[in-house]
Amino acid sequence: MAAVLIVDDEPGIRRTLASILEDEGYRVRTAEDAVLGMDILNREAIDLVFLDVLLPRLGGMEALEQIRKDWPAVEVVVISGHANVDMAVRAVKLGAFDFLEKPLSLDKVLTLCRNALALQKLRKENQHLKKIAVIAKDEIIGTSAEIEKVRALIKQAADSDARILITGENGTGKELVARAIHNGSSRADRAFVEVNCAAIPDGLIESELFGHEKGAFTDAISNRKGRFELAHGGTLFLDEIGDMSLSAQAKVLRVIQEQKLERLGGEKTIDTDVRLVAATNKDLAKECERGRFRQDLFFRLNVIPIRIPPLRERAEDAPLLVHHFLKELGSEKTEFDPDALDFLTSYNWPGNVRELRNLAERIAVMYNGNRINGKGLKDLLLKNPEAFGGGASPDSAEALAGEAAALPPGIMELNYNDAKESFEKYYLEFHLSRNNAIISRTAEAIGIYPSNLHAKVRKYQIAAAMQPAAPTGGHGEKD
Repeated sequence: MAAVLIVDDEPGIRRTLASILEDEGYRVRTAEDAVLGMDILNREAIDLVFLDVLLPRLGGMEALEQIRKDWPAVEVVVISGHANVDMAVRAVKLGAFDFLEKPLSLDKVLTLCRNALALQKLRKENQHLKKIAVIAKDEIIGTSAEIEKVRALIKQAADSDARILITGENGTGKELVARAIHNGSSRADRAFVEVNCAAIPDGLIESELFGHEKGAFTDAISNRKGRFELAHGGTLFLDEIGDMSLSAQAKVLRVIQEQKLERLGGEKTIDTDVRLVAATNKDLAKECERGRFRQDLFFRLNVIPIRIPPLRERAEDAPLLVHHFLKELGSEKTEFDPDALDFLTSYNWPGNVRELRNLAERIAVMYNGNRINGKGLKDLLLKNPEAFGGGASPDSAEALAGEAAALPPGIMELNYNDAKESFEKYYLEFHLSRNNAIISRTAEAIGIYPSNLHAKVRKYQIAAAMQPAAPTGGHGEKD
């Protein structure tokens, strides 16, 4: 429903115009002078202003200049009972859509209103299309067919309120896609609020999402807004939603259905207007089958699915990405020999784009010389001690794989999901052991967020990482 603001010091004109426009289905606001009118523009989304010329405190022409400067998307129709050609020409030059003389013709008012709003809608659509195209091109790097599909989905889905579920492996850039969707939407000037569901303990997730009132629980010493409230009018990004507890899932579902929430310990119902974008590295359909994710919530979130391909499926984008990251880092090391380019496009990239960015940082800091060859890249990626969290480096990636050659017993007899989890636990225990159970070091080595690693340690109850790390030297070191 379009919103119209009438600014006129004559109460009769305000009432008449408001009555006519409300009968046509418009939402109407009125103000007796331009100062009050601009206060309304500051507080509410207005599409069209009918603005009188002769007003107290601030004249209509001055107000028109201010509106065009501060609210360029708002159309303005200037009205006056003392009109002349010069005034009309000046109004149009200042950006008015048109000029109306008093006494007003109601038919002409309605015609101008429809035409001005139609023009405004067309301008907004053009602006959004241009903005989305720029965002998709500048923020989502690559020319592969797979990444072009992602760009196309962003363009189609951004300027809507449809819920989106982004799926992909760790390190593929799910958050980047979520931000591109927000930046290409009509909510771009409002908040983008991110929640990492895997990083927040189960006991705190509901307080984080919905807020709490003072005294709701032991540590609730003051009222606190939740992420839904903070994202009001904007976008709420629920990252790693597959790790959210079932009780929190039920409350999120209720908020989606009712568009209302209550803070923990509160009785007041709060309206919420958010665009939900969720992301996960899990197969939520499979999680539903296993009773770990609510099927009704999955269907609510999965309105528009966007799958981000792993880097190995679009390896031809790796050189472009490295150049982009090096440029961001301010590095002049951007010349690659053919064997270096071959390595970038043939390597499997288990850590995806995040692993590639880490490599770019190593190039910027550690690589000697400006021209980069294949051997140099392999040395940085496969031999650099930091890539394995410290300690002696293996001679090759194959040497590292050899240390982990023994698979968990009985794994080949399990079904796919159980085998995957069994191997994931074994994989994490192996790398935690290599890195002295230091979460941050292990997370960097395997290319995931420390918060995600913490969550997986809790999930699999990996005892070594739940205890303080043993000292690595000095009097406390064991023989």
